[in-house]
Amino acid sequence: MFFYSPKETKPDTKHLELMRWVREMASLCRPDRIVWIDGSEEEKKRLEDEAVAAGEIVRLNQEKLPGCFYHRTAVNDVARTEHLTYICTRKKEGAGPTNNWMLPKEAYKKAGSYFRGAMRGRTMYVIPFSMGPVGSPFSKVGVELTDSIYVVLNMRIMTRIGQKVLDYLGPEGDFTKCLHSKADLDIEKRLILHFPEDNTIWSVGSGYGGNVLLGKKCLSLRIASYLAKQEGWLAEHMLIMGIEEPNGHVEYVAAAFPSACGKTNLAMLIPPDGLKVKGYKIWTVGDDIAWMRIDTDGALWAINPESGFFGVAPGTNSKSNPSAMATIKKNTIFTNVLLKKDFTVWWEDGDEPAPSEGIDWQGKPWKPGAKNEKGEIIKGAHPNSRFTTPASQCPSISFRLEHHHGVPISAIIFGGRRQHVAPLVYESFSWQHGVYVGATMASERTAAQFGKEGEVRRDPMAMLPFCGYNMADYFQHWLDIGGRLQKKPKIFHVNWFRMDENGKFLWPGFGENLRILEWILSRCNNSVDAAKTPIGYVPLPESLDMTGLNLSKEAIKKLIEIDRFEWLQEMESQKEFLKILGDDLPEQIWQEWEAQNKRLAE
Repeated sequence: MFFYSPKETKPDTKHLELMRWVREMASLCRPDRIVWIDGSEEEKKRLEDEAVAAGEIVRLNQEKLPGCFYHRTAVNDVARTEHLTYICTRKKEGAGPTNNWMLPKEAYKKAGSYFRGAMRGRTMYVIPFSMGPVGSPFSKVGVELTDSIYVVLNMRIMTRIGQKVLDYLGPEGDFTKCLHSKADLDIEKRLILHFPEDNTIWSVGSGYGGNVLLGKKCLSLRIASYLAKQEGWLAEHMLIMGIEEPNGHVEYVAAAFPSACGKTNLAMLIPPDGLKVKGYKIWTVGDDIAWMRIDTDGALWAINPESGFFGVAPGTNSKSNPSAMATIKKNTIFTNVLLKKDFTVWWEDGDEPAPSEGIDWQGKPWKPGAKNEKGEIIKGAHPNSRFTTPASQCPSISFRLEHHHGVPISAIIFGGRRQHVAPLVYESFSWQHGVYVGATMASERTAAQFGKEGEVRRDPMAMLPFCGYNMADYFQHWLDIGGRLQKKPKIFHVNWFRMDENGKFLWPGFGENLRILEWILSRCNNSVDAAKTPIGYVPLPESLDMTGLNLSKEAIKKLIEIDRFEWLQEMESQKEFLKILGDDLPEQIWQEWEAQNKRLAE
């Protein structure tokens, strides 16, 4: 029995468990009113006007950026806080050694003390949402309770929300319980908690998208990876893209990169001038998350559970990603970029030169070249500033984005940001070897992660921050999926970031990466030869189409060479990481490590 009774819009649902949970959480958080989100355009406009009036968002220049808004987070709340992110399972082994772990009982109690009364004077918004097309066999339903209009407006873009989700859920459908409150944005009282055994997520004390858009990393990766293990599918931190040949044949690849390492740029790639004569078209299915299932044909099929892009702004420009620049011209929310005098936005390494003045991401007056007390240049936009934009606006968006069945995957690509060691591209020897390649991949830390930029961090399958259970069991799950697949995608590793001895990138990247995707698909179709090395198959220099690209033979040689001395050091680093997983690590992973180490030593 709950005696607390705030004002509440009437929900159009007969789901008694959902209504009971909403009232229980309202009793904890004590909002002044409860608003059930229906997903209508009228509701969107009303919420935008409310958020502008409250100062939570700023309406941008509607002539130059129609439907666009600006938002600024707290200065201490600008990226995912992985050290405050927990997997809460009844046994510590369930979370494994690479996750922060807390007992569910302790987690509910601790976070509950932060949630208690946190929404006084505020509105609790009830957001029914679907990750994946509503009603697809791939899809999962969640309901997020939040006191942030910013969250509601972002969830409108990133997921399918509203009454249609409630209708699909019916009177007793399963849903993930997602509770969020900004509370007082105190980092000492900030927690992002995942209860996989309860299908529940609690996030308190943050307003940054990666911590509060609970359909994204929290549900679509941490909770979904746990559900995928139970149900026999894969929830992965991967882009999905299609490459169409002139004859209309489209092949799809999924690729995993740590955040801010070029997933969005690759997913929206524009064919380079040198390959335009071949008539390729690129179709963007997703830029961040892939849910993959084995279909009745024995092949791996994938959907993007999201309906929008939550991209990093700095470095996004018409050279790196013209499709993204076209996508964000309208109906986009910009977060922590620079606000210009004419109510447009700017960021470092964008298209425009720096304005003469503006308001920076911290809300302070800014001029180019301004320095802090340490003599460091003050950036106008935060390095992890973001845009949230509808996928439907992308010029290269695939018509299969809303397809309930998804797309068939021909190749899986792992990659990271390495200045040395890893060649431009190599193919694994087998599915098992490919799982080992993904399990040991590493990348230099970027601004999207909490910690020191440039530090090499081992990031298996780009899932280290996102795996909702023991990572050793996750590797075993990948091996098990391979055992069930009748048509296994080939597995590759790429590295666009290799440098020469002068610290300059050897590979131009961006649209030119299509040349490497072309080789990858040729390998999938057994139509091109490769050179066998101790770590896998690398391209023969003549098998890469370099038409129109002014790269020396020496540069190409450096891009694909394997330095055994560097690799033997890499193997020791891999070994130290794998030992962290202890006795739970599948024996097959150690077998692959030992075999590769032996090949390199010989």
